[in-house]
Amino acid sequence: VLAVEIDRAGLEWALAHAELSHYVRGVHADRAAWQRSLRAAPARVQWDPERDLDLNPLPYRSLQLGLSGEASRRYADEWTVSVRDVTPLAREVHAAVRAGERERAAALLPVETPLDLAAPRPVRGASAASDT
Repeated sequence: VLAVEIDRAGLEWALAHAELSHYVRGVHADRAAWQRSLRAAPARVQWDPERDLDLNPLPYRSLQLGLSGEASRRYADEWTVSVRDVTPLAREVHAAVRAGERERAAALLPVETPLDLAAPRPVRGASAASDT
């Protein structure tokens, strides 16, 4: 299990050049327009349910960002700040969950905070009721 840290400029570039991984009525003129945009986009955005320690869905979603083409090259050559092997941590969290030590497992997880973008801009599908 790897923890890959990328720089903020890279993340913002990927988000600015991303397209939704699925069609949402009202975001594009029609399905054909979305398909054209998706083919041209170097990044895809998908909103998946966040999960708790028991893998139950939570009431909010997390962004998954898929990269290809130019975005993939930039990720490998420019954006990557560090790569860490967190397999021992993942095993420790899993062992704590299996042992019923939920507080210890939760304390081992990294702190997550919402991303604050410098300039307000829409993130495709972030607030669309049809994406939930």
